[in-house]
Amino acid sequence: MVYSGKSKNLRPLNVEKKDHIFNRKYLKTNRKWLRNNSTSAEAALWKLLKNRQLEGRKFRRQQSIGKYVVDFYCSQEKIIVELDGNIHGEYFMIEKDTTRDQYLEDLGFTILRFENRFIFQHPEYILDEIKKSFMVCNEPENHPGPG
Repeated sequence: MVYSGKSKNLRPLNVEKKDHIFNRKYLKTNRKWLRNNSTSAEAALWKLLKNRQLEGRKFRRQQSIGKYVVDFYCSQEKIIVELDGNIHGEYFMIEKDTTRDQYLEDLGFTILRFENRFIFQHPEYILDEIKKSFMVCNEPENHPGPG
């Protein structure tokens, strides 16, 4: 087995350290391209999420988690928001999205998916659904107190 690190902190190379799953360097160019070439739906939702406009929660756009780049991410709530265009209805994309979502859910993230059209037709619906997920994340049963 190949090891990485100084002699005191050897670890196998194939083991992914949890704190190294965000914004990996090899995805930097891709993240930047996606931010500079966002869809109109992503731009519209970003106007509603940026600058802590939604209940003071900070969102990032085009954040990489593992080998995936997500549309929007709130680290405080561990929520990922994805906007899906027509292509996501195709069989091969449904399979890819399912694999991707399972990976992210296994890491403890909540994924919210919306069709692009909803941001234009019913933006309040998307914002309400995101807010509901805040409430779920903050309920006492999800965060046991001392005791």
